[in-house]
Amino acid sequence: MQKKELLYEGKAKKLFATEDENLLISEFKDDLTAFNGEKKSSEAGKGALNNKISTELFKLLEAKGIKTHFVKMLDDNHMLHKRTKVIQIEVIVRNIATGSLTRNLGIKDGTVLPFTLVEFDYKNDALGDPKLNDQHALILGLVEYQDELDKLRRVARQINDILKPYFAAKGLNLVDFKLEFGKDKDGNIILIDEISPDNCRFWDIASGEKMDKDRFRQGLGGLKVAYEEVLNRILGNK
Repeated sequence: MQKKELLYEGKAKKLFATEDENLLISEFKDDLTAFNGEKKSSEAGKGALNNKISTELFKLLEAKGIKTHFVKMLDDNHMLHKRTKVIQIEVIVRNIATGSLTRNLGIKDGTVLPFTLVEFDYKNDALGDPKLNDQHALILGLVEYQDELDKLRRVARQINDILKPYFAAKGLNLVDFKLEFGKDKDGNIILIDEISPDNCRFWDIASGEKMDKDRFRQGLGGLKVAYEEVLNRILGNK
């Protein structure tokens, strides 16, 4: 399967057409951005690590009954996946308070939430990805029916129920993560994009060390080492 024309370039990936109209290729980039693109950098090898991590987690979720766009990893930086119509909603799943939840609501950083919180953000960089409620999503036409919003929440919780104990067994707290969904050629809502330390927060259970993109956001350094550690734990190397 060969890359053809570039269809889209985002912060973390380039999207290419293929000879099959139902399949696309994502190229995982080494670029890093934070704070609505105000902070930018690059980390050699980051894209390949995210591709490998996402591949393993998509395969895990597929085995547990979660439908995804994943087809196969082509090489270190390229993933073959199904073409979908992207739903312009970011689904945020939170188990522990940190980041914007702490800033916006004053919940103490590190507080374990009494239940898993699922939030919606409008996937719109120009507006700063604002929070959405169900009525906003319907007014904007981001989905057609309330049932689709209910499904996004339900599947997000199912994914959390799979990944949270999975990472706990590997010594990592799954603090929070962002999911994206799309509709395939048959209109089915499936998981898309990636699952990696770029859009998940992982804290080491023993030390509390941050093993994700917050190392870049907060100027902690050691981002690639942290990503490699996450991959190694997924692969069972440690």
